[in-house]
Amino acid sequence: MTFDEAQIHVRSGDGGNGIVHFRREKYVPRGGPSGGDGGKGGDVYLVVKPTLNTLIAFSQRKHFRAENGAPGGPSNKTGRSGDDMLIDVPPGTIVRDARTGELVADLVKPGQQIRVAKGGRGGRGNARFASSTNQAPRIAEKGEPGEERSLSLELKLIADIGIVGVPNAGKSTLLSVISNATPKIADYPFTTLQPNLGVVVLNDRDLVVADIPGLVEGAHAGTGLGHDFLRHIQRTRVLIHLLDGSAEDPVADFHQINTELALFDDALADKPQVVVVNKLDLPQAQEYWPLIQAEMKKLGHDAMAISAITHDNVRAVLNRAVQLLDELPEEEPEAEELPVYQLEDDPLAFSITREPDGSFRVAGKRIERAVAMTYWDYDQAVTRFQRILESMGVSDALLEAGVRSGDTVHIGDMELEWGD
Repeated sequence: MTFDEAQIHVRSGDGGNGIVHFRREKYVPRGGPSGGDGGKGGDVYLVVKPTLNTLIAFSQRKHFRAENGAPGGPSNKTGRSGDDMLIDVPPGTIVRDARTGELVADLVKPGQQIRVAKGGRGGRGNARFASSTNQAPRIAEKGEPGEERSLSLELKLIADIGIVGVPNAGKSTLLSVISNATPKIADYPFTTLQPNLGVVVLNDRDLVVADIPGLVEGAHAGTGLGHDFLRHIQRTRVLIHLLDGSAEDPVADFHQINTELALFDDALADKPQVVVVNKLDLPQAQEYWPLIQAEMKKLGHDAMAISAITHDNVRAVLNRAVQLLDELPEEEPEAEELPVYQLEDDPLAFSITREPDGSFRVAGKRIERAVAMTYWDYDQAVTRFQRILESMGVSDALLEAGVRSGDTVHIGDMELEWGD
């Protein structure tokens, strides 16, 4: 099981309700409106945490909600704003809208964050509705509902050096030798079912090394979880191509892996490689080594030989990989594609449809929000909503659609009866 893909559902906090309240003080018979506004709902953010390297946390928790804003208080007191929800993700997380598939963000830098759901604004208290013609308004707003959306997360590990090769070439063993990682190791293929990261300290320098699970023929087409593994190589700058010196044909394995890399992404074929033959502690590998070295020379590679088990020549390989890394120009990690920014839909736009039972349904961002923020217990609030219907053109549109007195009209979660 891999932990480099996840889907989560997020919801920002609702705004707090404004309240209807009047000053009640001794000797002040007409104190006036003093209902406070509700607090803003909390936002939802994704935040890059550099110590994470998998999305395993989202296998246990998939729903996240920010805190709602508190209701307003008397004496024009504004309610407390809801706390934001901060969701930690590892560097290299690509965020997409689960419904449309559009790219939302490519989070690569430690501490980088993006707001994925905006908290609802607080409803206004009755003090905000006072005017010269209405000095004692019995009207307030409920808080604006928060936003909710489903997000798809995909992880592409960010590492300086990636170790690739066929299954059982010794990648996990090599990683455990050169770093602080403790991957699962055994003498059979596909021991590693998810990428491992290790930190290598070399001459007072920290390097991140990734052990990419073994690639098989057809990996570029998804065979053997190929897509899940190959995407982690895309952000890696230098590759250690590890060959099993005791295999039947290590040179054929070399060509197979390079073919799979190129078929998945053309850029992978251009990444600098350190070709390393492993298992020189075995007699068969020692016998094949001169032949492999000669074949690699013909292909333009100065192959190196090691034994990860005995640590023989391991440091030289690491030094060679670091040398190649230092020769590369500095680059900023970039998204594989730019987020698509679109103009928001007209908030005043609405549509009217006829339901199978003969009722009418009005749908639209602004009008549905107005319904959710209306106190239906106050006559002045209902009157205000009727004015909103008229100002937005909803009333005329309903009449044109054939609404009659006594018909049912649905707006959001509210069921209303039309009256002349």
